[in-house]
Amino acid sequence: MSTQISEIGRSAAMERLFEGTPYKNEIIRPQPARGVAAQSHHFFMEGVDFDLTYTPLKHLGYKLVLAALGDLYAQCLQPERVSVILALSNRFSYEDVATLWGGMIAAMQEHKIASVALELAPSVNGLCVSVTAVGIQKRIVLERRLPMQSKDLVVLSGHLGAAYMGLHILEREKVAFQAGGAQKQPDLTAYRGILADYLSPEVKPDLLSRLIKQGIVPSAGEFITRGLACSVLDLQRRSGLGVKIYINRIPISAQTFQACEELNIDAVTAAMNGGDDFKFLFVIPNGQYDVLHKEFPDLEVVGHLAQPEVGAVLVTPESVEIPIQAPNY
Repeated sequence: MSTQISEIGRSAAMERLFEGTPYKNEIIRPQPARGVAAQSHHFFMEGVDFDLTYTPLKHLGYKLVLAALGDLYAQCLQPERVSVILALSNRFSYEDVATLWGGMIAAMQEHKIASVALELAPSVNGLCVSVTAVGIQKRIVLERRLPMQSKDLVVLSGHLGAAYMGLHILEREKVAFQAGGAQKQPDLTAYRGILADYLSPEVKPDLLSRLIKQGIVPSAGEFITRGLACSVLDLQRRSGLGVKIYINRIPISAQTFQACEELNIDAVTAAMNGGDDFKFLFVIPNGQYDVLHKEFPDLEVVGHLAQPEVGAVLVTPESVEIPIQAPNY
């Protein structure tokens, strides 16, 4: 069954989308100061930021919300409010929108978002999505944040390159599927892990609170969505310091290595210049290494800050320093 939104009406459709959820459609207004607040805004376009040929709508909705929330966590803020605008062409039925919105609601519930706003708008270019998230943190927490300095630890929250390789596999199979006249669905079982990293990434909602509970307030953070290289260069620019990343410390999964070998792509290049990793890069004061090592085995120390003249470099196992570059940075 396919129902056009025009048959229901825009306002009635939005009301129906909130039925059975813990939310109501609220106007997001400024809140009385309870700490330091900031917002993250993202705009996504079909055909540019995602391809619905192989991206399920529910997965897409979940992922787009995470993209906005991740930026807030990287700033040591706890997400509280999310505002969404869905611009839709006539190609999308109410059922399509409900599926997309279901993924968004799942992400918002998982991350304990308190209030939500939704607007529907027309589009002549397929699907466009705007997501704005607002986060807050107690001043007393942020006042414990130490300035960045040389020798501070650069830490990653998980392996890199998998999402990039998952996208390459999907693009390859899309071409093969279309060339074959759409007669047979491709078997992607062997790539399940890296496809999940691309289509349905995970962001741990408790990571920031766990760090703070252990007395660790990151001096800086980046949410990695454009590859490690871009995040490191952003960190270098913000800190005014150098950054050293050790190649043999970069976490890359076995399945990512396998896909890289199959597609003749260098695994380190995939990690450095790929995208959609949805992992965190944090700067942790050097003196907190022992707590980090003991309490956070899921975090990987991949490098450290350095003197400004060092620049941003990759360090090989032979101690050769290679300047970090990112296309279109």
